Amino acid sequence: MGGVTSSMAAKFAFFPPNPPSYKLVKDEATGISVLDPFPHRENVDVLRIPTRRGNEIVAVYVRNPMATSTLLYSHGNAADIGQMYDYSGYGQSSGKPSEHNTYADIEAAYKCLEESYGAKQENIILYGQSVGSGPTVDLASRLPRLRAVVLHSPILSGLRVMYPVKRTYWFDIYKNIDKISMVKSPVLIIHGTNDDVVNCSHGKQLWELCQEKYEPLWVKGGNHCDLELYPEYIRHVKKFISTVEKTPSRRNGSRRSTDGIEQLRQSTDHYEPPRRSMDQRDKPRRSTDTREKPRKSTDTREKPRKSTDRPPRLKFHEYTKFNSIDKLEKLKVSLDRMERMERSRRSVEYHDKSSRSNDQQLEKGRKSVDWLDRIRAD
Repeated sequence: MGGVTSSMAAKFAFFPPNPPSYKLVKDEATGISVLDPFPHRENVDVLRIPTRRGNEIVAVYVRNPMATSTLLYSHGNAADIGQMYDYSGYGQSSGKPSEHNTYADIEAAYKCLEESYGAKQENIILYGQSVGSGPTVDLASRLPRLRAVVLHSPILSGLRVMYPVKRTYWFDIYKNIDKISMVKSPVLIIHGTNDDVVNCSHGKQLWELCQEKYEPLWVKGGNHCDLELYPEYIRHVKKFISTVEKTPSRRNGSRRSTDGIEQLRQSTDHYEPPRRSMDQRDKPRRSTDTREKPRKSTDTREKPRKSTDRPPRLKFHEYTKFNSIDKLEKLKVSLDRMERMERSRRSVEYHDKSSRSNDQQLEKGRKSVDWLDRIRAD
C-alpha cells in the first residue's frame, strides 16, 4: 500500500508541459543561447547549469542594475522556464523529474548565483510556488542567512495534498511540515481562500510553524494559479521585500559564514537516515498531526468546485487536477474497503462469541433439568 501511495504522490507532483513551451536555440549573429519564440533581451542570460546528479537544467538570469536583492524562483508543477529555471525533465532540461532531482536543481541554480553573478546569501530571496515550495523549503532550512523566503500556495507535503493523513510517512515527498520550523529567515506565505488544488489550510498550518513569521496574505476568492491577478498580491509582496531589505539581518553577526551550501547539507545522493518526525520532537510546538482522537483535520480539502477565476490558459492544469482527483478517489475506495472488511470481521467475531455464550447457557440449563429429573426419580 505504501509503494502505491508514494507513486501516486510523485505523479501528482510532476506534470511537465508536453510539448515544452519553448525551444533552446543559438542566435546565429551572436552565438548566445536564446529561448524561441521569445525575443532576446540584453539584460537576460539563458544558461545551462549542471547539477550534482548528472543532469543539466536550463535557467534564465535577469539583470536589474537597481536591484539590491536576488530572487531565486521555483515554479509549480505544470509550468516550465519562463519561470527562471527548469527542474530536471522540464522544458529543455535533461533527466527525469523527481523530488531529489529538484533538490539538486535548486542547489545548482543557487550555486550559479553565488559563483557566476556574485550574489551573497544575505541578499537572496527564495520564492517557491506550489510544488516549488518543496525544494525552496528544503534549501532554506539549510541556509541560515537568507534574506527572506516567499511561499506561494505551498503544500504541507505531497501526500497531504491528496489525502488528509495525520502523520508523516516515510514514502511521502516534500515534507515541508517537518522542515519549515528549521527556516531561520523571515517567511511570507500567500494562499488563496478558494484554492481547489492545495487547500488554504496548508498555507495556514505552515505559517503557524514558521520561526520568523511575516504577516501572511490570504487572498479572498483566490484560486491556485490566479493570485497574481489580484491587486493586493503585488502590493503585499512589494511591502514584504521592502521591509526585509530595510531591516538589518539579526542572523548575520551571530553565525559564521559558510562557503556555499556544501557544508550545510548531507548529500541526498546517499541514504538519509529517517528524520524524527515533527510529531515526535521534544515539543518545540504542539503538532496538529499527533492527536489520536477523531477530529476534523485541518488538512481536509474543501469539496472541489468549479472556479470562475481560472484563466483559459490553465486548461492543462485543470486536466492534471481532475486526473489527481480520480487517483484520490481510488485511494479512498481502497481504504474504505479495508475498513468495511475490518468491521465485518469484528462483527463475525462478536456473533461467534455470542453464539458460544448461548450454547454454554443452554448446556447449563440442560444439566440442571437432568439433575432435577434424577432427584424426582429418587
